[in-house]
Amino acid sequence: MSFTRKAQKMKYALATIVVLAVLFVLYGRTAEESLSKRLPGSSRNVSGDNLKRVKEDQPPIHAEGNVWHGKFQRLHLRVQELESRRKVYPTVKFLNYKERKRILITGGAGFVGSHLVDTLMIQGHEVTVVDNFFTGRKRNVEHWIGHENFELIRHDIVNPFFIEVDQIYHLASPASPPNYMYNPVKTLKTNTVGTINMLGLAKRVRATLLLASTSEVYGDPEVHPQKEEYWGHVNPIGPRACYDEGKRVAETMCYAYKKQDGVSVRVARIFNTFGPRMHMNDGRVVSNFVLQALQNKPITVYGKGLQTRSFQYVSDLVDGLVALMNSNYSMPVNIGNPDEHTIMEFASLIKNLVGGSSIVRNNPAVEDDPQRRKPDISRAKAVLRWQPKVRS
Repeated sequence: MSFTRKAQKMKYALATIVVLAVLFVLYGRTAEESLSKRLPGSSRNVSGDNLKRVKEDQPPIHAEGNVWHGKFQRLHLRVQELESRRKVYPTVKFLNYKERKRILITGGAGFVGSHLVDTLMIQGHEVTVVDNFFTGRKRNVEHWIGHENFELIRHDIVNPFFIEVDQIYHLASPASPPNYMYNPVKTLKTNTVGTINMLGLAKRVRATLLLASTSEVYGDPEVHPQKEEYWGHVNPIGPRACYDEGKRVAETMCYAYKKQDGVSVRVARIFNTFGPRMHMNDGRVVSNFVLQALQNKPITVYGKGLQTRSFQYVSDLVDGLVALMNSNYSMPVNIGNPDEHTIMEFASLIKNLVGGSSIVRNNPAVEDDPQRRKPDISRAKAVLRWQPKVRS
């Protein structure tokens, strides 16, 4: 008898639940239809003015005697507001799974890295950016945040990182003298321990790694212009050594992993670069001169200003990096613009373009400052069919 009563109670309970569920569904539809009648036009296309008018003109929730209807109304309006703010991304090419690559970019929120992100995303690849934001900034890649092909991760590559990828662009490292000299030990760790971690990752997942090396491996060169075969002239204990020697040992590690473990490596020796998203206070020549000219402050030239540099535009650099990664060439390649100018010429040019009342001031020379810098890009032309398009 007791079992029969329990069974009857269970039946009553189930029946009650079913009835309540049916009523809830029917009421929800009625509430949505009621809201649609209140809103001008379609309830699925509500403008900002309509939203404001609905919020201001509708009678109070409790005046209608229905709390649930009011909650549904507010939720519906909030959804419409959020949908009206839907983010619009740059146009991305569609690639099938055979052509689409999974790409990791260390330091991808930095000046060069963010432009590389733009190019690879537009080409249709899946891009993961790893950055500790020491010099990189989220705003450089914020226009991709939320895209299904993009992922941004705060991480310091001095610590191991595990991911499945096809290609690794290893750009992580401070690149301007004030930044890499601010914490020389950290700079060395990034270029040594960080590079070992990325090479270990490339070894495990059989990815190709491109090392963003630098023209600083040539030091203050005694050979001009600088060819890839030149071994360099570097002070191993000078103020710039943390960066110069860090990159030199990073190259050494790349070829050690290639020889011992068969890791596919690419090495790009990058010369001076300028373009959008440079940090105005990073201490590089172009950003320094432009900022000083805009503020009508003296344009500071270290030494007599006779030292030379060759500047390339960032879009040319990105084209060169992508071409090198997708080639079958594993030896170092200079990526730079061979147009050579003195620092004093750059100062005068920027002063004339910006205008203002700035004067050019000569400060004492900086220790170990390279006196001449010009890339020989014969190898890039022959192997990559690459040369800069933007003339400096």
